[in-house]
Amino acid sequence: MRSLLIRNADVIVTMDSARREIAHGGIFIEGNRIVAVGSGDELPTNADEVLDLSGHIVVPGLINTHHHMFQSLTRVVPASQNEELFGWLTNLFPIWAKLTPEMIFVSTQTAMAELLLSGCTTSSDHLYIYPNGCRLDDSIEAASEIGLRFHASRGSMSIGESRGGLPPDRLVEDEAAILKDTQRLIETYHDAGRFSMLRIVAAPCSPYTVSEDLMRESAHLARSYGVSLHTHLAESVKDVDYSRERFNLTPAEYAEKLGWVGRDVWHAHCVHIDEPGIHLFARTGTGIAHCPCSNMRLASGIAPVRQMICAGVPVGIGVDGSASSDSGDILAETRQAMLLQRVGFGPRAMSAREALELATVGGARVLNRDDIGALAPGMAADLVAFNLNRIEYAGALHDPVSALVFCAPARVDYSIVNGRVLVRDRQITSIDLGPLVERHNRLARTLVTAQPVS
Repeated sequence: MRSLLIRNADVIVTMDSARREIAHGGIFIEGNRIVAVGSGDELPTNADEVLDLSGHIVVPGLINTHHHMFQSLTRVVPASQNEELFGWLTNLFPIWAKLTPEMIFVSTQTAMAELLLSGCTTSSDHLYIYPNGCRLDDSIEAASEIGLRFHASRGSMSIGESRGGLPPDRLVEDEAAILKDTQRLIETYHDAGRFSMLRIVAAPCSPYTVSEDLMRESAHLARSYGVSLHTHLAESVKDVDYSRERFNLTPAEYAEKLGWVGRDVWHAHCVHIDEPGIHLFARTGTGIAHCPCSNMRLASGIAPVRQMICAGVPVGIGVDGSASSDSGDILAETRQAMLLQRVGFGPRAMSAREALELATVGGARVLNRDDIGALAPGMAADLVAFNLNRIEYAGALHDPVSALVFCAPARVDYSIVNGRVLVRDRQITSIDLGPLVERHNRLARTLVTAQPVS
């Protein structure tokens, strides 16, 4: 196995069980696995490759627990810039109806490149719209070229406007076909092993886009194969109102009724989850993807993350779709999570280290993984390094760990995923970014300006 030695880092933030922060430390990697973490005299002196990271802070690779990568094609669409969730979706559904397989592939690569450069090494993605021959396979192929660790969610919508749902009827799928395709994807791609680079997730979009039957059957299918479940829940006040009016249940009660609680389940947002719902999720180990920028942009509210954490709910960070957050920067999202909790609940509601914990071990817990999120022997070799000698951190080096979150987010200098260097000296090594961005922008123009598909 090829070995890699990282040495002389100013600080290594391990996020291990003792939450050690090691000054002037290093990490020894063999293949895709961390063998040793510690000070220089505790590590081997040679390896196939040696990286001297003097002047850098090293942290576990950040974990993104919620995204819609296709939406990077429709950032700041004028008609949706000043809308709340349901109005935002209503304006964008006709545009997304024109998506093509090429657009899914290219937008996935663009989104993953943006994530990589911001410090992300593992990401989920929730693709719930499949017009014009689009398939989740398009995203999976794109991810394999980039090299990001990937949880690919087979989303779905089955209840259109004519049946009381939100999406246009032409964008919904037959429920039997959804379940059949989800089964195909699991059998074709899912890897449940340690250090897995690809896992499939069953992910009906939301209570207002799918039936109760699809939610139940998706849970049965997922558990028969041992895969996770994901959906949106309690994102906005209208979301909660819909649940009460249609099901006579709170969103958390609805989730419990359909079997959507447990360590193998995580819900996006939960901005308006009530106290009984928080305790239900804590008791069952049900996870939450917190997406602060999207919640602010759509004026959805401030999720009670401090209360969730104190209750014991697994919480991770999600950048959400790039049409609602207009960004895919995981470090910026981590910073915003800290700041937004302070706006809502006071200056001690979240510290920088607590926010960083959400983005690492918190995200691993939400995705039901024990092999990522921390730097320790036996863990996956996923880590990122930021140069502390940049203008963003000038004057903040008395606490570089907090500086990483408090100060303006910087581009990552090194990113290692599964033992492979994917960002070196701030440049992605697996793809040529210039042509990708050019192609992405061309497709985005085509998507937004093209005539609707009949």
